[in-house]
Amino acid sequence: MGIIQVDLFLTLDGVYQGPGGPDEDRSGGFELGGWQGAYFDDESGETIGAGIERLDALLLGRRTYDIFAGYWPAQGDADPIAVKFNAVPKFVVARTLTDPSWEGTTVLTDVATEVRALKDRFDEIHVIGSGDLVTSLLRENLVDRLNLYLYPLVLGSGKRLFGDGTVPAAFSLVEPPRAFPKGAISLVYERAGDPVTGVDVSQPAQ
Repeated sequence: MGIIQVDLFLTLDGVYQGPGGPDEDRSGGFELGGWQGAYFDDESGETIGAGIERLDALLLGRRTYDIFAGYWPAQGDADPIAVKFNAVPKFVVARTLTDPSWEGTTVLTDVATEVRALKDRFDEIHVIGSGDLVTSLLRENLVDRLNLYLYPLVLGSGKRLFGDGTVPAAFSLVEPPRAFPKGAISLVYERAGDPVTGVDVSQPAQ
């Protein structure tokens, strides 16, 4: 059975909105897009690219899908990320999209059933961005791995990961954290059941 991995670029205050450019996602009046580029370096680029190269299916929420569908098909064969994204099967969770423009796209409407079935068809299904979809996947216990890239800045506004509606979950760090030259950090976690709560840290361990 395959696994669903979530790839997210995050600020220290958990914002994932608009990392790639100022006009990438201005929804909600967000004016701080394009915050990732100042911290991009060859090492982080190679790590991100290696993760993309491993995926054999792409799963996206509607807003991220629209952003990607409007950008990657026009990038041509010179960009290896474009080649990969354009070639692999793409799945978008959406209730109103009936005629997707990006070749190779299938529309899904049922997270619990249809997304779960993808794990029987593909080895590595990657979710990129798509914060609302990630919340739904966590609720259905469908996230197997989190690939988080944490950047050394706070924005104070924007869409945040793990907002209202996130179900409690525990994760285990499965790879050593990796720091990149300009200050970003790669953190890889796998799902580890429910969180342990109610522990009084002032009491001796049992």
